[in-house]
Amino acid sequence: MTGREVLEAVAIYRRYFRDNNIGKIDFPHDELNDSGVSEFARLATLEHCHGMLDQMERMVAENTPGKMEKVFRWVGFIQGCLWSQGIYCLDELKQHNRS
Repeated sequence: MTGREVLEAVAIYRRYFRDNNIGKIDFPHDELNDSGVSEFARLATLEHCHGMLDQMERMVAENTPGKMEKVFRWVGFIQGCLWSQGIYCLDELKQHNRS
């Protein structure tokens, strides 16, 4: 996945979050999120993912190896959340990596 492909995937996810009125939060990194139990926890999962997108764009712009490795981990995290919440199937997520 190249920086350009990351930005294309970020645009897909940003569009989904905006179209569905999902805000942005930075979920506390030392708390568990029981995303399978409540609508509140599900929303917190998606809001946290939405909040990550701006930071990912900045890291891609820096284009340093360490930052790009982090971006790739974050893409995987977001895609795992989107899949676990039933938003995209695995084939769709794979296509996002090849946009």
